[in-house]
Order: sequence, then C-alpha cells, then structure tokens
Amino acid sequence: MHFSPIAACLLVLVYCTLLPRQIEGKRFGACELAKFLVRQRGIARRDVPTWVCIATKESNRNSNARSPKNGNGSRDHGIFQINDKYWCTASGPAGKECHAKCSSFEDNNITDDVACVVKIHSQTQRARGNGFQAWSTYHYCNTNSKVSTYVRGCKY
Repeated sequence: MHFSPIAACLLVLVYCTLLPRQIEGKRFGACELAKFLVRQRGIARRDVPTWVCIATKESNRNSNARSPKNGNGSRDHGIFQINDKYWCTASGPAGKECHAKCSSFEDNNITDDVACVVKIHSQTQRARGNGFQAWSTYHYCNTNSKVSTYVRGCKY
C-alpha cells in the first residue's frame, strides 16, 4: 500500500496523538479499586481495605505513578509503588522477582501490579510474619478503625 506524503504525515500525527492516551495511567476511585481487588486471585476480601489504604498512601491510587530516585538509586512504580531494586527491571527485558518490566506497572491495567504485590506480600509474610510490612506506608493502614475509612460506603 502506498500513501501520499500528506496522508503519511496525517497517519503519523494521528498515531502520535492517540498513543499517549493508551499508555496513560488512571487515578482509581477507592470503591473502584476495592471492587477490582476483590476479584483478583491472591487478594483476601478482609485485606481489601488495607490494599486500598496502601495504594492511597503510596500513589494516591494513581496507576502511572513513579517515584523520584530513592536514596539507594532505585525507584517505585505504579499504583502500589513496586520497587525496582528487587521486583522489576527498570530497563532491558522483564525480570527480577516479579518477572516484569517496571514500565508495565505504570499504566491503567493493574492486573500485573496486583500479581506482583501478591508475590511481594507472600515473600514478606514468610520473612517477617506480616506481608504488608513491605510497604513503608503500612503503618498508616494497620488499624481497623483507620483502614475502614478508606472503603467506607463501598460495596465490593
């Protein structure tokens, strides 16, 4: 198929205009996130308020969040701020513990983010006795009276 130079330029312009919208992240509502999480393998219903709290504290529930560099040079990625030191590769092929590229956690499809945080939670549970301790913001979310406010009024 042969395009005229004008048609080719228009095609490139349309492609470049639409592409960023496809890879942008999303700010999830608390109830929307709770409903999504309860349907995911490895997420217990009783833990949904804690996960919503952690996502709120880590990224304001923004699925394309990326932190500035941490003190050790690593960064945190996505709605749950998954760290690239151990869990995902910042460049190159997918790898590390979650067998993922960190950029895959910076879009509006959070299914892969959830699969990774389930793995992080499980490994931290075995190592420390509480899987949520992998997140530095967990101390904001570790009491029932506080955490329930993050999903108040949600039906999930």
